[in-house]
Amino acid sequence: MGAAGSGGTAAGSGTAGSSAAGASGAAGSGAPTEGPIDASCAPWPKSTGDEPVVATIRVSGTHDGKLKRYAGAGALGIGGQEEGQDPLFLLSNGATLENVILGAPGADGVHCEGSCTLRNVWWEDVGEDAATLKGNSGSQVMSVECGGAKKASDKVFQHNGPGTLRIQNFIVDDFGKLYRSCGNCKTQHERHVEMKNIEATKGLVLAGINTNYGDTAKFENILLHDSAMKLGVCDRYTGNSQGDEPQKTGSGADGKSCIYDDTEVTFAP
Repeated sequence: MGAAGSGGTAAGSGTAGSSAAGASGAAGSGAPTEGPIDASCAPWPKSTGDEPVVATIRVSGTHDGKLKRYAGAGALGIGGQEEGQDPLFLLSNGATLENVILGAPGADGVHCEGSCTLRNVWWEDVGEDAATLKGNSGSQVMSVECGGAKKASDKVFQHNGPGTLRIQNFIVDDFGKLYRSCGNCKTQHERHVEMKNIEATKGLVLAGINTNYGDTAKFENILLHDSAMKLGVCDRYTGNSQGDEPQKTGSGADGKSCIYDDTEVTFAP
């Protein structure tokens, strides 16, 4: 992680959005105005109890948190946005984390060492990042199925390894970027993100990707609130492996790297 995860203070520009709908703030014609999240995903469940985490919990197989609130304590309880923090959960390749609420301090959330599934996971106050996909296989997939995140001053999902991150039925509020393909990791990869049924409020941009490494971002059924805040959909960068701040090269749909059309994105008050 470290500086590698920085990727984009440039997201503050966030003026892109979709080619027509983003520029005007008008609603696209395809997405429902009442919200895109599937009814089977109950938003912001109540905690069944508190579980302090003093050392990273390693998960292989499935960890069912039974909707307990996990928050950092001891060395994991420092709080803040400092780079290089340890995660609350470390998922082995193939592992599943489900029915978990992550409270504050959130440390560096969840790390996946390969393919993993995060199902019904909710971040009340994102620390450094909510979750990071690491690993080294181009076929690995992090699947986020039903969840939400609040108070992410920078990124929610950080993508450092190769592969694909799929986010579906997700609510995000008060954030910088929902997803960032690492803009300046020492080892760079081709990365892909797919977002479906997303509801976002008070943010800057949904995805930041590096076109020079072949990254793609696809979007389906997106609802963006507070269009006056110029929340964007997709920002394009030229990444590097030297640790330098990546250069932003464009925003909005281009049919190649940032893939969506105006009917997939709705702006609402």
